[in-house]
Amino acid sequence: MPSAGPAEKVEPSSGRPGRRLTVLSGPSGVGKSTVVAELRRAHPEVWLSVSVTTRKPRPGETHGVEYYFADSDEFDRLIESGELLEWAEFTGNRYGTPRGPVLERLADGVPTLLEIDLQGARQVRESMPEALLVFLAPPSWEELESRLRGRGTEPEDVIARRLEAGLVEMAAEKEFDLTLVNTSVQDVCHRLIALMTGPEGALPPEEAPGRPALTDLGE
Repeated sequence: MPSAGPAEKVEPSSGRPGRRLTVLSGPSGVGKSTVVAELRRAHPEVWLSVSVTTRKPRPGETHGVEYYFADSDEFDRLIESGELLEWAEFTGNRYGTPRGPVLERLADGVPTLLEIDLQGARQVRESMPEALLVFLAPPSWEELESRLRGRGTEPEDVIARRLEAGLVEMAAEKEFDLTLVNTSVQDVCHRLIALMTGPEGALPPEEAPGRPALTDLGE
């Protein structure tokens, strides 16, 4: 089964701190939402793009907070008018990032974060090659499967599809600029905020003992 592999080193690029888009991606169930929630709690200056989706709201979700909820016709209109920076389909639903708000925050120098899936991250790489792509990896495949099943909110067929997609997503880790292993939400948040607000190309210091979360490619 796949496991978290070596992380790639960020290469320096031009531009001012806070003006580069940061993209957080990784397999379903790895804890992206938990990391983002903690990051926003500790660092309210970070702006998180709110995606639009054709998925129905889950209990407790509010339009414009977790997602903008749209029907298929409205989503088609957004695609055709070029209003989406990226979009993807997963388990029968579509998800996309409104382009305008992202560009506005970047122009204002606001640290801007996207939490999206692999398909979306690839589209952002094509349209905004200066963006920093961060892969959030589980400590192990077994841990990822345990987290997915532990949710208790989805039927077995949906879990099976998420696990199948997880195999593809884990294999794409090498496409990202660096990997953070989600052994500690606080550590991941610390490294993310250092990447988003520090000089571009600079990696945050490694603090956690044991297995390193950031390693140079090939080591």
